[in-house]
Amino acid sequence: MDDLQISVHDVNTRIARGEKLLLVDVREPLEYDLCRLPGATLIPLGSIPANLNTLLDTEHEVVLYCHHGMRSLDAALWLRQQGVEKARSMAGGIERWSTEIDASVPRY
Repeated sequence: MDDLQISVHDVNTRIARGEKLLLVDVREPLEYDLCRLPGATLIPLGSIPANLNTLLDTEHEVVLYCHHGMRSLDAALWLRQQGVEKARSMAGGIERWSTEIDASVPRY
């Protein structure tokens, strides 16, 4: 599972190229309200199992992210174990996105 994580730079490049990614924010609603990536869908970590069918049915790569990358890594691993082969965690989360890609994304 060496490909379980994807860098913020790779995600940014793929978005810029127009690739279709399913961005899933696994943080809580209050965190999502503070900042988020454009086009991201909020599915808090505790709600991932209830949304498994939706995530299984997508033809796109599922890129999960959280604040620092730990919750999304847990979610990506669990999803892989459930058969979502295209699930990946954005390493460093939205914090790294803010520091390395887009400083206009608020940090908290």
